[in-house]
Amino acid sequence: MNVYIKTYGCQMNERDSESAAAMLAVAGHTIVSGEQEADVVILNTCSVREQAERKAVGKLGILKKQLRERPWMIFGIMGCMAQSRGEELLRSVDHLDFVVGTDNIHTLPEILRDLAQERRKVCRDACMGADTPGIDAHRIHDAANPFSAFVSISRGCNRYCSYCIVPYVRGPERSRNADGILTETEALAKEGVTEVMLLGQNVAAYGLDGVPPPIPADNSPFADLLERVHAVEGIRRIRFTSPHPAFFNRKLIETVARLPKVCKNIHLPLQSGSDRILKKMNRPYTAAEYLAVVSGLRSLAPGITFSTDIIVGFPGETAEDFEATRSVMRAVRCDNAYIFKYSPRKGTVSSRMADDVPQEEKERRNQELLAELERINAENNAALVGRTFELLAEGPSKRNPSRWSGRTDTFKQVVFTPSESLKPGDYVPVKIMGSTSMTLYGERV
Repeated sequence: MNVYIKTYGCQMNERDSESAAAMLAVAGHTIVSGEQEADVVILNTCSVREQAERKAVGKLGILKKQLRERPWMIFGIMGCMAQSRGEELLRSVDHLDFVVGTDNIHTLPEILRDLAQERRKVCRDACMGADTPGIDAHRIHDAANPFSAFVSISRGCNRYCSYCIVPYVRGPERSRNADGILTETEALAKEGVTEVMLLGQNVAAYGLDGVPPPIPADNSPFADLLERVHAVEGIRRIRFTSPHPAFFNRKLIETVARLPKVCKNIHLPLQSGSDRILKKMNRPYTAAEYLAVVSGLRSLAPGITFSTDIIVGFPGETAEDFEATRSVMRAVRCDNAYIFKYSPRKGTVSSRMADDVPQEEKERRNQELLAELERINAENNAALVGRTFELLAEGPSKRNPSRWSGRTDTFKQVVFTPSESLKPGDYVPVKIMGSTSMTLYGERV
């Protein structure tokens, strides 16, 4: 059958979709690029925000029209929404055939085989370990960037931030076996992959088996994993996301700084710069402790860059709390920030708090931080003009196909003029000739 998978949400979902597609292809199905060609449509869903769930439910409603001309079509959902609301959706959406939870992607080939023989409602949402079958399945030669790959190292989260639904839908932290991760990475390298992104809800907690912070300064199984991945021949760049600041101890800081293949760009979610709000969010660190992680990395790896997540308008956030967040943002000088306006998420602790910051004030604070980010980015990028960096060439620029774009080790996007022999995945030296707040412009040297 022809199968189309539409993905909503985070990089973990992107990785799960790739794994599902790889297993279905091995089972004899054809992965297609649109629903019009498909016999089976699978929505890989996100539950982080209610808007994401509404989008998926709305899409399911639109898809029902396809049955008028192609009554044999099969519809399913996978991912976080399937895990948290699977049974409910099977009851309420009459044309939904199956739901597959976050730990049961490997059952998709069996489900499609059975549904081809007999139409019925199917739900698979059991919680399993991190080394679920197929977690290492890839479709490298069909990927947009076959030189770069995601590798899942853990699943679930134990942090229970008061605003977050993820631990309820992804389950507790479970770390994959390190040997399996290494085998997967080595296989990817043999296929021509040179850059891997290690994924987990909290990668810095890898291998700690649920131990909460504070973590002893010399104990970081994730740092040990980075050492092993660093030794894989053919891998030239290692990225990871997302680490929790409270798990970024001395050993991990020193390892990230010391290993040349580990890219010097860290996504370090802040959420708030106010200690009072951080406590309400159940984030077990202070602004000073967050800044200590940043300064520790900067002292050992000059030039390292940071991105972050920030929520404005959290319940009880005063103007003083907001200014504390702005102050930390200025101190870190992040190159990117995902700035969200708080909205209550049903089922979380914060949804029981009074949502007392007016929407217009949330909007104002959001816009102020976005303007702050643009100013910082413009200054950061201007300081790089005249310097030369090694880029991983990604291919033609979306805005100007005659030029190419690539990424530095610090995840800066650079647009440059390619040579005729250049191929996506090549590493090339480029001198920065100009900049904006979003992009660097360079020439090959």
